[in-house]
Amino acid sequence: MAEPEETPRSLGSRLRGNADPAVTPTEWIAAVMSLLWVVAVGGYFLTGPVESGVLGYVLTLLAVFLPLALIWAAVTTLRSIRSLREESARLQATVEAMRAAYVAGQQGGMRPSVERKLDEIAAATKHTETALASFNSRRDSGLSVPSADRKAALVPPQPQPEAEQPGLALGTPSESLRAPLSVQDFTRAVQFPESPDDKEGFRALRLALEDRNVAKLIRAAQDVLTLLSQEGIFMDDLKPERARPELWRKFANGERGRGIAALGGVRDRSSLALTAGRMREDPVFRDAAHHFLRTFDRVFSEFEKVASDQDLSDLAETRTARAFMLFGRVTGTFD
Repeated sequence: MAEPEETPRSLGSRLRGNADPAVTPTEWIAAVMSLLWVVAVGGYFLTGPVESGVLGYVLTLLAVFLPLALIWAAVTTLRSIRSLREESARLQATVEAMRAAYVAGQQGGMRPSVERKLDEIAAATKHTETALASFNSRRDSGLSVPSADRKAALVPPQPQPEAEQPGLALGTPSESLRAPLSVQDFTRAVQFPESPDDKEGFRALRLALEDRNVAKLIRAAQDVLTLLSQEGIFMDDLKPERARPELWRKFANGERGRGIAALGGVRDRSSLALTAGRMREDPVFRDAAHHFLRTFDRVFSEFEKVASDQDLSDLAETRTARAFMLFGRVTGTFD
């Protein structure tokens, strides 16, 4: 019959219950040795010749007390080592208790609401991509002609002189028939839908996935947000400090270092430490983070050209921008 698994609480009780008594065998041995030494020295001086003079008294005191001091110094050192080992065992028990509680919560289905939300977003994104792949000829007639208030989020590609000759309708690329993604839809898409019922969020996400460059950013952000959720880090819990729009423009124009340090507004020490530790230990996590930072840098450089100061402020409040601030702090982008 298998023995019951030891819980963290029973482990901590066992450690406290097995604590060494106040007087250990080592100290008893030291006391006996000290007593024997005092008796031996006393017998020697009672039966042997007694030296006179100051030097004789000094040598006598050294002969009596120096070995005793060495014995009890060794006892004190051993007691300190034992205390350090007990403290290390208690800390290890605490860590194991926290880990067991986390695993129990995961196995028991007590998953954070934000993590469930990310899973729902991932499932909805996959469904959207499948629908786009199956019906890529379908067009939203309401968005086929851009209106004046729908400012494009990214700068459209400049036409090539050699491509000015009209092509056949059958060979027209699908990108040229699609209305450009608006700034509002771009910002809404990188925030990700708030819930399964967020129709506006899913509509913006579908439009963003139709743009090749923005779709790369969406997928890279989704990957790092999912990986961060495994460490218990959620963007909704972070409250970064706001940075001025001109700092975002400096970043878009290639400035790095302390001049844009205010962009790294995430100050949560726990999230920064967990992210840094995961990047050191997990190469997959590290590659996903660097890919996300490169993709964000590339897309944001284009977005900044058409965005107003208010558009930049709105973007800074999204989950994708907060993930950029977190990884930027960890990787030293703002150092």
